[in-house]
Amino acid sequence: MTQQKTNFLQDTGLVKRGSMTPEFYTFGIEKNICDEIRAWSAEVVEKPNPFFNNMPSCPFARKSWQDGKISILFKKDGGFQDLYTAISCFNDELDIVILVDLHFQENADLFHEYLEDLNTQISAGMFIDQDIWLMGFHPDDDENEFIDDSTFLNVIEKEYAIIFVQRLSKLQEAADKIAKKGYYDKYFQEYNAKEIFNKREIFNRRLKNGYETKEKTS
Repeated sequence: MTQQKTNFLQDTGLVKRGSMTPEFYTFGIEKNICDEIRAWSAEVVEKPNPFFNNMPSCPFARKSWQDGKISILFKKDGGFQDLYTAISCFNDELDIVILVDLHFQENADLFHEYLEDLNTQISAGMFIDQDIWLMGFHPDDDENEFIDDSTFLNVIEKEYAIIFVQRLSKLQEAADKIAKKGYYDKYFQEYNAKEIFNKREIFNRRLKNGYETKEKTS
């Protein structure tokens, strides 16, 4: 990674860091992980991708970074309180919170199953705020050639998982827009992503119906 990339976040101030405890990692590790995530976004998910009808893998990432609407926080231990806090205290000045999990569940299937179950619990009102959606990346996930062609090389030796926390309603609204432009056409043919998309739609409809009910009774 070049020195220019290493200094990117520090120079631009795009990342708002969470409070750290020195028992688990130093500022150097934290900063390097932030730089790596930003570089991965710029070099992989923000570039036009033929698999997504020549749209970027994440069409809105670049603007969110530029507008300072992405925050990177760190999970401090093997528990889930940091994740619960990120959910219950979500800041609407942000588009997305990236929670770096340095103490992740080693089994990738269990890691994703937990997030799926938690999405269901959020939709059911576990955190009061039902307008939240979680996604995760695990170090042992199978490579997705649609998104990553393996040309990006990680430079951080310590492995970490990532959990994305964002507004369900905004995510689904954006997904509906790019779906009409052919974004998902090839992806749905090759991957079992339609199931996730449909589940998200169901939870979003439930959210909208809840809002409409509250407006009628207020």
